[in-house]
Amino acid sequence: MKILFASASNPNPETWIKPLQAALPEHEIINWEDDQPSLGVEIAIVWNPPAALFTREPQLKAVFNLGAGVDAILQRPGLRDDIAIYRLEDAGMAVQMAEYATWALVRASRHFDRYMALQQERKWERLADIERDAWPVGVLGLGVMGSRVARTLAGFDYPVAGWSRSPKTIEGVETWAGDEEFPNFLARTRVLVNTLPLTPQTHGILGRKTFEQLLPNACIINMGRGEHLVEGDLLAMLESGHIQQATLDVFPEEPLPSEHPFWRHPSITVTPHMSAASLRPLTISQTVEKVQAYIAGKPVSGRVEHSRGY
Repeated sequence: MKILFASASNPNPETWIKPLQAALPEHEIINWEDDQPSLGVEIAIVWNPPAALFTREPQLKAVFNLGAGVDAILQRPGLRDDIAIYRLEDAGMAVQMAEYATWALVRASRHFDRYMALQQERKWERLADIERDAWPVGVLGLGVMGSRVARTLAGFDYPVAGWSRSPKTIEGVETWAGDEEFPNFLARTRVLVNTLPLTPQTHGILGRKTFEQLLPNACIINMGRGEHLVEGDLLAMLESGHIQQATLDVFPEEPLPSEHPFWRHPSITVTPHMSAASLRPLTISQTVEKVQAYIAGKPVSGRVEHSRGY
């Protein structure tokens, strides 16, 4: 069988094609070329696929994504409802997201940024001891990534709650679900950690309406998508003092333009979309297992519901 590898943002596709081909020797992995005619393939392995993928390859039946977020796939023209989309499940990303959230939370709750400033001034000064009850954490999204984040932060004895569209149960974590419970979830949250997928329903969820319902001196940690955040609302709430600081890893335009105000804002930490990278060996092995199961007619985990966006 011929399997298409299609990425519009990978300058060196052979770094993926070679190990995929080695793991699937009975099949032929073909790289996408813009000037190719239709290959008539039924399966594609993709990351940020070319805009013409579905219009040029109308025979596609299954797409395997080399990442957890599938918003780029769902935006491509010509995508049919009957095309099965399978997302990556973890592949080393969940623990990285938990590390990132821990780093951002502990920096705030233990005053580490202020200690760094004191070091520059050569001042030996003890700041207030931590009171964990003063730092209730709320995790948006309780999938594989969000659940790992919530469990990890709860393991440090912070009061942690999580919110998801449908009810979930996580030991040691208070859980809330649905639109009706969203306000109460926000009202008990000071540190809001976003791990949601990007869907029409979650676009702009990190905006003024959400921010105003958080506890005072709130902190925002965004590891979801840049489009979740209403940037002007964040700046306004930082100016008002209701939000104390924000740690942002994702942005609508990446790289973040050099003139963007986030770079210079004293209460915003910018990182270059590195909170969680899919580790290549784990990604390849998981993708190969999914492809093999699909070809064999066996159940495949991680199938995306088009209507939900994840």
